[in-house]
Amino acid sequence: MGIPVFILAGLLVHCVFLVSIFDIYFSSPLVHGMSPQQTPLPPPAKRVVLFVADGLRADSLYELNSNNRPQAPYLRGILENNGSWGISHTRVPTESRPGHVALIAGFYEDVSAVAKGWKENPVEFDSVFNESKYTWSWGSPDILPMFAKGATGDHVYTFCYTAESEDFGAQDAAELDMWVFDHVKSFFNSSRSNQTLFSALNEEKVVLFLHLLGIDTNGHAHRPNSREYKENIKKVDEGVKEIVSMIDNFYGNDGKTAFILTSDHGMTDWGSHGAGHPSETLTPLIVWGAGVNYPQKVTSQLFEDNFLKEWKLENLKRLDVNQADIAPLMASLIGVPFPLNSVGTLPLEYLNNTAHFKAESIFTNAVQILEQFKVKMSQKKETTLSFLFTPFKPLSDSEQINFLKKTRLYIQQQKYDEAVSLCKTLINLALEGLSYYHTYDRLFLGLSIAVGFVGWTTYVILVIIKTHTNLTKTVQINNKESTVLFYGFAFVGMIIAFFLLIQTCPWTYYVYCLLPVPVWYAVVRELRVIQDLATNLLSLHMGQSIGFFLVCTLGTEILVFSFFYRSTLTVGLLVFAAWPVITQLWVQAKTTALIWTLLCVLLAIFPLMPVVGREPNIPLVIATGLLTLLFSCFSLASLCKSKNKYRNNEDLKVHFYQMLSIALSTYVVSTTHDSLKNKQGLPVLNQIISWMTLVSSSVLPLLSPTFLFQRLFSILLSLMSTYLLLSTGYEALFPLVLSGLMFAWINMEQEALQHYGLSHKPKLIIISEKCQEVKSEPRQSPERT
Repeated sequence: MGIPVFILAGLLVHCVFLVSIFDIYFSSPLVHGMSPQQTPLPPPAKRVVLFVADGLRADSLYELNSNNRPQAPYLRGILENNGSWGISHTRVPTESRPGHVALIAGFYEDVSAVAKGWKENPVEFDSVFNESKYTWSWGSPDILPMFAKGATGDHVYTFCYTAESEDFGAQDAAELDMWVFDHVKSFFNSSRSNQTLFSALNEEKVVLFLHLLGIDTNGHAHRPNSREYKENIKKVDEGVKEIVSMIDNFYGNDGKTAFILTSDHGMTDWGSHGAGHPSETLTPLIVWGAGVNYPQKVTSQLFEDNFLKEWKLENLKRLDVNQADIAPLMASLIGVPFPLNSVGTLPLEYLNNTAHFKAESIFTNAVQILEQFKVKMSQKKETTLSFLFTPFKPLSDSEQINFLKKTRLYIQQQKYDEAVSLCKTLINLALEGLSYYHTYDRLFLGLSIAVGFVGWTTYVILVIIKTHTNLTKTVQINNKESTVLFYGFAFVGMIIAFFLLIQTCPWTYYVYCLLPVPVWYAVVRELRVIQDLATNLLSLHMGQSIGFFLVCTLGTEILVFSFFYRSTLTVGLLVFAAWPVITQLWVQAKTTALIWTLLCVLLAIFPLMPVVGREPNIPLVIATGLLTLLFSCFSLASLCKSKNKYRNNEDLKVHFYQMLSIALSTYVVSTTHDSLKNKQGLPVLNQIISWMTLVSSSVLPLLSPTFLFQRLFSILLSLMSTYLLLSTGYEALFPLVLSGLMFAWINMEQEALQHYGLSHKPKLIIISEKCQEVKSEPRQSPERT
């Protein structure tokens, strides 16, 4: 196999491996074809108002300030006197779109949406908004349109501010929330002179949704412990108070409005979200109004955390829910069908209604989730051979019928507690079954990919050994053996394709399952290489063999552990630092060895540094830019003194342009930080410079001198010019130290080859076709790229 073909095959194989991740772990859990399920009894509310304070942490709302006063006085009064409260537990990814999908549609984000940056769902889904008679919503253009897009009919209306308004660096983000409150007031005022709108607002099954983005934006810009974030909470509290009063007055205090305030996700102390830290996953939930329980006094409560004492809410019952439970709660309050894809469990303790209503509602909830399970099971059964299909035994067809009959009998006999208990059991089993069938092919596909990956890795190792070492002999496989191998593997591929065909599997399954066939065919064709390699390894001294095996095992384990414990990389780098001493290279090249050791120790510090949660250190970034410029000056001076016949003035110009790019990047970092700090937004000049830097950094290295170290240094400068723009602290130093270590590695490798007598130390050669006159060594030097 030639080098171009080998590279092309490698790219193709790795593309398949990458795409397989989405089919195995990021396939959509959504199914379609279920029948809507609705509670048969009349609902307690005609309308529900949903306030979502984007990015609001539970502790930020519930805790008392330094004066022992609540951050949100009105909402504190509601949970103490008028409604129920608790914590809504979100799931990763703690982003705005997944959070709103869980709240309004009742399911946890369709993971296939990761391919669209959590901004859009590739599969249509049902929601409370879609099931309502009318929904009016106000807020961000990033959130509202996705629920209107998936709605059937023309009954979901959105009112959004412009996307440019969300620039948190240019203004006080609380203005976004003020925009929402003002437009809601204006909307209701205008309805008094619009009979059509007035009649629609007085219908049943109405949803009003207020998306409040200001808190999230201020949290990103100034962090949750900032004055701006806390002031925004107060403004939201005041705005909610005004909206509630206005709506009650508009409907003549008819007692048919339910209110829900919650958040889509929390936020870390350093202003980020997306992961699973408690500050990101714990969000507030306050519910009050029609059909909602009043505060329940208790003497003691058992929770793993100590929040109740910190918030001084020990005597008010805390009712925690999963975020997806809020969708069925809204559906139950206004009497619309539960969203078809909802996996939430109705939180009955929030309801102030009869035991019969609660039993009927949770029964509807159970049937709705069971419908999804049945569709999922049917789909999997249709695409699997009957003798290979393994059903989810705890919820067989007979068990399903038994559960439903028993529950209905309990309700008829007014044994509501027993009916509720049975429904919760059925819901849990149906959810387990959904997960079972959703991951049904995961082991099969994972094994196929693993077999292909091991085969490709083995083949690459064999190619390297065969091409770049003298451990094997070049022996061609005879034609007869080659023909037998080809037809043998072709037969295996045909069998695999046949089984996939009769199961009507997706075309991607053919790729994943057939990939190992040609890969392992290529490996088996190199059987002679494997035999020669085994002979050479067996000829080694036992101590050397064991030592080699232990070193390889230790290196592999360090890499594996580094995925879970970053500090293990420090151990590996410190071992590398001691390499010259262990191998006696210290005596041969003291200066190079000292630089190597120093850079290894410096690099070993980075895995010990905090990944997130640190204060920005802009002076350090600026200092890194200046240090890079200093190294560039030394390099430029060296280039000017060079008398090499291949150097020309164009090389000096390229180097100067890259130095200028580093200087401009340093300037942009400094001025951007000051501008955002002063709430002046991002300067247009800085944006232009940043885009120009991004484009030029990919072009300039191609114009640099073709000498190895000069080309590598040019690549470093291009990398640094872009990396500085993305840095806020110590990470700016990382590429500088890493590149220094790579330069030292080239020299250390050459010293090692000399030390072991494997190579003579040649002069640096240039990587250009114009240097064919330079005589190469019999074996290519490690200094040539």
